[in-house]
Amino acid sequence: MTQLLNDFLSGSAAWGVLLTLAAFALGALINKLTGKAIFNPLLLGSIFVIVFLSVCKIPYADYKVSAAPVNYLLLPATVALAIPLYEKIDLLKENAAAIIAGISVGTLVSLGSALALALALDLTREQYATLLPKSVTTAISMDVAAELGGIAALTGAIVIVTGIVGALLAETVCKVFHITDPIAKGVGIGTAAHAVGTSKALQMGEVEGAMSGLSIAVAGVLTAVLCPVFVNLIQ
Repeated sequence: MTQLLNDFLSGSAAWGVLLTLAAFALGALINKLTGKAIFNPLLLGSIFVIVFLSVCKIPYADYKVSAAPVNYLLLPATVALAIPLYEKIDLLKENAAAIIAGISVGTLVSLGSALALALALDLTREQYATLLPKSVTTAISMDVAAELGGIAALTGAIVIVTGIVGALLAETVCKVFHITDPIAKGVGIGTAAHAVGTSKALQMGEVEGAMSGLSIAVAGVLTAVLCPVFVNLIQ
């Protein structure tokens, strides 16, 4: 049975795309029905795909090739986050200094926490380089990790987990620390949890979503520039 399924899938060039979309749609449906933030569509979708590939004994390499078109859309989807920002451009101009300062501090905290964790756990340089760009979108983090000698595929997984955790905890953290300003919320979420967090920020409000989208781009550039400096702190 498994062999027949593999033969069928090998003859379909787009089965990976269909599997990815179906898994995400099922995750989104469960999230809508339960109303629980922990049932994140991205998390559930990833689990469904992993279970399907494992049960059917389909190599990940085959799935990756077939699902490549979805991966190609990652960059355009990230760029599209600039639309809410454009709609709030006046707000950005009025608070430019505070926004840039917030993103910069958030990026330094992200890199510093990775360094502290690497020192505490005595990670190797390769493991440290893999962990370092954990808070920026996979379109940037995987390339940065590969250039620094890290494991790009593992970095992608870490980035997804970081984003999901950030999205789950965003509202709770804002309540605990009494963060009420929508600009501050957006900057914090986007800097810490990249595109996954931004999807949550968009649910919280237009300003939060716009600022979070901006934070993805700025934090990504700062991380790409600073990572080579931070990675050399561990030999």
